[in-house]
Amino acid sequence: MESEEDVFHLMTHFTGHVQGVGFRYSVKQIARGFEVTGYVKNLADGRVELDIEGVEGECRRFLREVENELDNFIRDTEQSEGHRGRLYTRFRIA
Repeated sequence: MESEEDVFHLMTHFTGHVQGVGFRYSVKQIARGFEVTGYVKNLADGRVELDIEGVEGECRRFLREVENELDNFIRDTEQSEGHRGRLYTRFRIA
C-alpha cells in the first residue's frame, strides 16, 4: 500500500477573456517547464480553473509565469491553497 504524500496545492480561478483563446493550451505548455501536477479546465460560468500541486515554491513560480504570460487575458484571479495528499501524477487539460 502506498503512503499518501502530503503536498502543497494551489487552486486558482481566472476570470476575463480566458475561454476560446487558447488559454488552457498555453497553460499546459507553460507547465512543461515546471515540476507540477494537476489540471486546467474551463468552467460553465466562463472562468478557467487551475488546480496544481507540488513543492510550494515551484507551484508559486508556475502560477506567476502563467499570470505573466497570459496577463492580457486575465482580469482577476481567486486563489486558495493548502496541503493534502497527492491527487495527480501529471499535468493535463481537463
